Order: sequence, then C-alpha cells, then structure tokens
Amino acid sequence: MKNYNVGIIGATGMVGQRFITLLAEHPWFNIKVLAASSRSAGKKYTEAVGNRWAMTVEIPEKVKDMVILDATADIEKIAAQVDFVFCAVDMKKDEIRALEEAYAKAECPVVSNNSAHRHTKDVPMIVPEINPEHAEIIAAQRKRLGTKRGFVSVKSNCSLQSYVPALHPLMKYGIKDVLACTYQAISGAGKTFETWPEMVDNLIPYIGGEEEKSEIEPLKIWGKIQDDEIVDATTPAITTQCLRVPVSDGHTAAVFVRFENKPTIEQIKEDWKNFRGVPQELELPSAPKQFLNYFEEDNRPQAKSERNLEGGMAVSMGRLREDSQYDYKFVCLSHNTLRGAAGGAVLMAELLAAKGYFD
Repeated sequence: MKNYNVGIIGATGMVGQRFITLLAEHPWFNIKVLAASSRSAGKKYTEAVGNRWAMTVEIPEKVKDMVILDATADIEKIAAQVDFVFCAVDMKKDEIRALEEAYAKAECPVVSNNSAHRHTKDVPMIVPEINPEHAEIIAAQRKRLGTKRGFVSVKSNCSLQSYVPALHPLMKYGIKDVLACTYQAISGAGKTFETWPEMVDNLIPYIGGEEEKSEIEPLKIWGKIQDDEIVDATTPAITTQCLRVPVSDGHTAAVFVRFENKPTIEQIKEDWKNFRGVPQELELPSAPKQFLNYFEEDNRPQAKSERNLEGGMAVSMGRLREDSQYDYKFVCLSHNTLRGAAGGAVLMAELLAAKGYFD
C-alpha cells in the first residue's frame, strides 16, 4: 500500500487529539498538516492545545512543533499539501457542511467525524464491517460537486457503534423491533472528570439529539444505493434512551430485540463469533482480528476491562438471554472515541485507500 499525506482539521479538540495519537505511527498515513480555528492558527501545536491535551499518552514528538493552519482560510493551501483530510470540528452544522464541501471542491477528500453530512443522500456513512459497498455512491457525489478526486465521507454516531455491529449479523433472521438504552461516557461530550466535575457521582438522563441519531442513522447504514442516492432501510423499528454516565471512555448499551424468525441463543453466539467484514478480509491496519466478542460471565462486558479490546476497535457483548416481552436481550460495549469516533474514521480511511478512492 502506498503512503498518503493527511491533514487533521480540528486538531486541538478531543477527537482531533485522538486522531493525532492514532496517526503518529500509522503505516499508511503521514500527518502533514494540522488545522484548527483562527484562534489557534499560527501557533505551534503544543502552544495551541495548552493544558487541554486530554489523552493518556504524551503529545507525539512529530506534531509538537507543527504550526497550525487556519481550517477555513487556508483550504487551498492545505489541499495542496495532502492527499485527504480527517475532519472533527466544533462548528454549527451548516458551517460544517459548507467547510467540508469546500475541501471536497478543492479536490481534497474528507473523512469526517462530524454529523453535519450524515443525512446528505450521496454522502456515504460507513461502518467498514457493515456497509463498505456504500463507498460506491462517491461517484454520484463527485458528479454533483463537479470534482474528480474530492468527496465527503462520514462515520456514524458513536452511540450506535456498540449495538448496530451486534445486530448486523442477525439481520438475516428478520429483526423487527429494537429497544436500545445507551449509557454513554463523558469523553463523548469532549469532557474529562477534571473539566466536568459535575459528572462525578452523577447520571444525566438526556443527551441532546442523541436519541434521534441513534434511531435514524442505523437505517441509512442498512440502506441501499438507488438512483444516485442512499435510500434508508424501512426496518427494523428502533427506539432508544441515551444517558450520560460517570465513565471516562466506553459506551454501553442494553439491547432488546424481536425477530420475525427467532434464532436460538446458540445460533446468535455462533453468528457473532464467525462474523468477519471486509476490513478483516483485507487485514486493514486498524481492523480488529475478532470484531465481535461474546463474554459468558454475568458481569461482563465492563468499560474498564473491555473498552480497549483490540486497540479499542472491537465490540464486546454479554448477558444474552430470553426476554419476557422481546425475544432476547443483551448488553454490549464499544470504545466511543476509538471505534466510535477517530478510530472508526481511520478504519474507514484505510478501506477507502485500499479501494483506491484517494488515488
């Protein structure tokens, strides 16, 4: 595989920081440019991020002295230096949509962690193990944008990265109804316990916009390409409750599911164990060897012990059992800033690179 020069747009935020840690030693992707708001532009990275560095590892040496460019004003300059960019900015949605399309029109592909383009009909929202074929819509998007190389691709919301992968191998049984209650870590809000002391010994039963995303986005992931757009699936019916809990990293979900053709518990466990996607077949650098992992212990999975499984890119399940109202219920867990955010975006970029979309 050839090497690619990449930029990180929104490099000082928590997801941008995670991108830096994941890409500092990446075998395919070389960090060439860091960009952020005009407030940070012109400063060295260490100066711009200051005491807001939230990762458990030190700032990688290779980026400490990199001078930050202006994410908005320096688009042409950035596009001239990189093969594509990762984007994780804190802006209004209409501003994000305009920014990402501006990069695409500058012939710079965008791999986005933002939500702004998730409902754009010709923008693929890819979970690489589930719907890699949605990358084929990029041709239609390029036609709309008038570009040869440029396009925007997005990753889905972090909250559904735990339960959608667990449901996907079971779709063949005709999933009718899903109830998912998510218990979401504070890093999903870009916070640590130091910056959000109110979350210590606390639980907040509301996360703005999260339930809508969790109910709607899976239907795009399971949708089909028709007439130059992605048409959402019509089933299953999904309802969610999303709560913020005092956990640093790791989103947990309690899932209840009803089938048209009810499988056995043994079939479900076997389907999870044997599931492999395109990333595993291609042996992409960030792909977990075992994507779905079932734990027989009654008290697993737990955030502390399972969130970093396979570099934080695997999904863990447990407590599968029959339910009195649904067919089955189980618990699942994923690392929200790795599999759910920056790591998922890096894996998507690896898939797109392997398929030639950056060439």
